[in-house]
Amino acid sequence: MKNESLIFGIRTIQEAIISGKTIDKLFIQKGLQGELAKELLAIVRQHKIKINYVPVEKLNRLTRKNHQGAVAYTSPIDFYELENLVLQVIESGETPLFLILDQLSDVRNFGAIIRTAECTGVHGIIIQKKGGAPVNADTIKTSAGAVFKIPICKVDHIKDAMFYLQGSGIQIIAATEKASDTIYKKNLTVPTAFIMGSEGKGISSSVLKLVDYKAKLPMYGEIASLNVSVACGVFLYEAIRQRQ
Repeated sequence: MKNESLIFGIRTIQEAIISGKTIDKLFIQKGLQGELAKELLAIVRQHKIKINYVPVEKLNRLTRKNHQGAVAYTSPIDFYELENLVLQVIESGETPLFLILDQLSDVRNFGAIIRTAECTGVHGIIIQKKGGAPVNADTIKTSAGAVFKIPICKVDHIKDAMFYLQGSGIQIIAATEKASDTIYKKNLTVPTAFIMGSEGKGISSSVLKLVDYKAKLPMYGEIASLNVSVACGVFLYEAIRQRQ
């Protein structure tokens, strides 16, 4: 697959959205008028794509071509449908291992997590459509290409994905310092999904209320927390250790 690519022009962007391409970023000229612009905006809102309204100078910096007041970046990968992926994993007879990322925003952490997830046999990574780190060139580079080898699902709401996983018999364990038990006391030989929070805020409180278990890592130094990609790696390798 190609790296994240820039597309421009109202019709081109319209067709990309209709054909199912994932739009990572959409820039539209402030005050853009006309019937074609109205059509584009209607499709964009229908697909719940975030619009960045910018001055024409910003668009001219992105491309020197005739952009017609609209420029977008498409994702370099195709995303999976969560329901289909979960069903596929269960039918394969393997013990499911999923990873949920709640509002993770740093693309390098995202890439590092993808790389570790691929190395540990994670069946899929679940991210929310809005608010999280995009799959871009930095993500691809940090993942060492693993982004092309592991299924990634984009969902409207993390909570709905959690309900679906739990309904499919998959326990959800949150990585949080608010836990009383360490990850080493949890049974990870059963179908499991780990949920990791954002770098600054951790897992949102509303999401934390819905998990089956909470777990932490023992900390002996003066710094109270680990980098999220490092913590994620420890959690995943503990699952592998228990399953061997």
